Amino acid sequence: MPAATTTPLPQHCDLLVVGSGAAGLAAAVTAAWHGQRVVLVEKDAVFGGATAWSGGWAWVPRNPLAQRAGIQEDIEQPLTYLRHELGEHFDETRVRAFLDACPQMVAFFERHTALQFADGNGIPDMHGDTPGAATGGHQVIAAPYDGREVLDLLPRLRRTLRETSFMGMPIMAGADLAAFLSMTRSPRALWHVTRRFAAHLYHLARYGRAMHLVNGVALVARLARSAADLGVTMIESAPVISLHQQDGRISGATLRRADGEHFIGARAVVLAAGGFPNDPRRRQQLFPRDVSGADNLALPPTACSGDGLRLGEALGAQVDTRLKSPVAWAPVSRVPHRDGSIGHFPHIIERGKPGIIGVLASGKRFVNEAHGYYDYVAAMVEQVPEDQPVCSWLICDHRFQRRYGLGFARPAPVPLWAMLRSGYLKRAATIEQLALDCGIDPMGLASTVATFNQHARNGEDPQFGRGSTAFNRKQGDPLHPGANPCVAPIEHGPFYAVKVQPGCFGTFAGLKTDGSARVLDADGQPIPGLYAAGSDMASVFGGHYPSGGINLGPALTFGYVAARHAAGVSEYE
Repeated sequence: MPAATTTPLPQHCDLLVVGSGAAGLAAAVTAAWHGQRVVLVEKDAVFGGATAWSGGWAWVPRNPLAQRAGIQEDIEQPLTYLRHELGEHFDETRVRAFLDACPQMVAFFERHTALQFADGNGIPDMHGDTPGAATGGHQVIAAPYDGREVLDLLPRLRRTLRETSFMGMPIMAGADLAAFLSMTRSPRALWHVTRRFAAHLYHLARYGRAMHLVNGVALVARLARSAADLGVTMIESAPVISLHQQDGRISGATLRRADGEHFIGARAVVLAAGGFPNDPRRRQQLFPRDVSGADNLALPPTACSGDGLRLGEALGAQVDTRLKSPVAWAPVSRVPHRDGSIGHFPHIIERGKPGIIGVLASGKRFVNEAHGYYDYVAAMVEQVPEDQPVCSWLICDHRFQRRYGLGFARPAPVPLWAMLRSGYLKRAATIEQLALDCGIDPMGLASTVATFNQHARNGEDPQFGRGSTAFNRKQGDPLHPGANPCVAPIEHGPFYAVKVQPGCFGTFAGLKTDGSARVLDADGQPIPGLYAAGSDMASVFGGHYPSGGINLGPALTFGYVAARHAAGVSEYE
């Protein structure tokens, strides 16, 4: 981490933003564009929060990019989808506020800032059988960004998560990733990868880091560029330790820097500090099957440790825990590195590809592996007996591993010896021996693989229906020659396994807010001048996971909404 800068501290501002992920940066940029004096403070030594380590996708129905592509839908379609998905947790006021504002948010950033988007029009909603589910047009991602546009800021921005890059080179979801996975089968893909990697090596030699910024890093860099250009004062290594009120209204905050404590006066505060994925005490209280407060593997940086929730509670705010889930689940494996550190790898890509299954210690499958990452972990937590540690194993054969990779064990031509030596990747000549090496019931696993293969040769999965939805098929391999892009037998030894545990992208339980992102007190009344967005705000989707991008979509949107409300702006530009 770089040393903290010595940015002078202003004595007063119109809006103080706590946290520098998507929600905080969106609020800061929006408020500054509307003429507000904005100070953004970050606890960590770099800006970007959990957003910088994310895939960068945002779920924003009816967005301008979809509309320009001819995808037109009435607000009732996503409302119908969410009403059925969320059930008793459907909060129409907040959901409508989100759906009304998110297209305007995208248009605002496109029109007035450095944040430009690429569409995800081909990505379906996760649960295609739910009424109102869309087959595309609901997702956007920050367009790739040239790091030279933010050279003055780069040392202050978080780099891509080590486990999801290759030699520090981030890979953009979509066509870029598809080229990397098919480079051994397509000359065109190989040429794409060769050009990308050659450019990355040049950037490493010239700048010491990746300069082709994509995914969450591109989102953060574009917003940070905009914030700096609009005059936002950005201060890192400065945790907020208390908020202050005068006559019942927010009046400022005390923060701590290396040289001591400082007070900054503010007319309003936006809490966007990243929720509580690294707060052991609150995790013990709210996470299922997390006795120690560290049993599940959190992907966000350690600085996302519940500060925003505690600051709000000290002023009478309430944390909403009546959700479907308090946690945004993700399947994660522990990666032992040569330097002795332990990394976390999120299993987002390979589970839907043909030729892999997920099993419990019994050797039995427990879920449609091509469903969403949240669904995979929720099923694992539910089905593992209470007296056993919650985990599963992803099982594949040699052909699969060399073609798609298995977790942090990269596909060909990257060698496997380091992953095998560290114990991260298990390999055996037979399914039964692989099971014994992993602590799985060998007879159970052999029976499961035999049954799966019998149907998989015909592209079928009668047990879980893998490949039966548009989202499933999108997760599969379009180059697979079989009838089902998600299903193939596991029969070409040696065989491989990786242990997967419950992990999370962040938390859903957060401060209660209204449709304007104002934080509510115990009586349900807004606390004047206090707002929350991102993971510090209770999930607008009630702790459900209806589609990919449902963390960043509301984070960007309610950061935008909060800033506009604090600035007294009512009409959309």
